[in-house]
Amino acid sequence: MEQQTGEWVRAAALAEVRRRRRLAVTVEGRRIALFLVGDDVYALDDVCVHKQRSLSKGAVLNGRVICPGHQWVFDPETGEIEGRDECQPSHAVRVDGDDVYVDPRPRILSEEHPS
Repeated sequence: MEQQTGEWVRAAALAEVRRRRRLAVTVEGRRIALFLVGDDVYALDDVCVHKQRSLSKGAVLNGRVICPGHQWVFDPETGEIEGRDECQPSHAVRVDGDDVYVDPRPRILSEEHPS
């Protein structure tokens, strides 16, 4: 992943993400799904690239996000989809104290990790 620095926007309280484990938020007009996997928070566009289902209504299983529509399996860090060429837009996340911040601009896959 090419790390982007930039516009951090407060997306949610860390306590709410911990309590719900997955949470839909809107950051600068963009629907983003936050997922708690272990102790880490990840952010993917909430609207699935496949059938436009809400990923935040899916599940987290074995460290992967499962879409509620057709059970596509996403890497929450990169947005890569198991067995597919498509890639779900992902976002940089920063936890600062009790708050979760998201960069509203999608990350860009580097040449080492082509979509």
